[in-house]
Amino acid sequence: MKHGKKYNEVAKKVDRALSYDLSAACALIKDAHYAKFDETVEIHVRLNLKKSQSVRDTVVLPHQFRGEKKILVFCKGEKEKEALEAGAAFAGADELIEKIKGGWLDFDVAVATPDMMKDVGKLGMVLGRKGLMPNPKTGTVTHDIKAAVAELKKGRTEFRTDKSGIIHLAIGKVSMDAGQVAENVGTLLTEVQRKRPADAKGEFVTSVFITSTMGPGVRVALTKNER
Repeated sequence: MKHGKKYNEVAKKVDRALSYDLSAACALIKDAHYAKFDETVEIHVRLNLKKSQSVRDTVVLPHQFRGEKKILVFCKGEKEKEALEAGAAFAGADELIEKIKGGWLDFDVAVATPDMMKDVGKLGMVLGRKGLMPNPKTGTVTHDIKAAVAELKKGRTEFRTDKSGIIHLAIGKVSMDAGQVAENVGTLLTEVQRKRPADAKGEFVTSVFITSTMGPGVRVALTKNER
């Protein structure tokens, strides 16, 4: 793949033969930034999983970098009032389902009470494609609407492996302090390790790379001896 002159210049700062400790890797990402916009810092974590296994959960990163999410809650009765008072942008049942069937998707995350999932499931083709379907594994199907909305407003983010066993996730912005990005990475990796399957063998996390939107990838050392 061919790259432009600016990319090639900053890429010289990264030794692809080395793995950098987390602090150095995050500092290097900032140093290798050249785009005129505030690039997103992305992380790519490869896991040692069997074909039948996957990892999916949520994490609240200590340092937020996105605007506030619009939260929609599928619920009925008193739960509607609870959701709106907790900070949800939208709350309701049939009227919201019909609105989404008509093509409306002006929200960032959806939550549902368990009794609503039979009806919400009819939106599977729409919400599933957009990654918006409520799921008990990510805490978005729950009776405790107040707690779920509060966590999401704090910045709770879902992570999951793709078909290759890799987690791809936005983890910060290049404008952030390198230490803050490093804390976000460390928090994510801790949560990923907590999801290690009981029957997993050998090293669970096999590689970690961080990169900015336009910049080169930097390999993160998994142990102090790996450099």
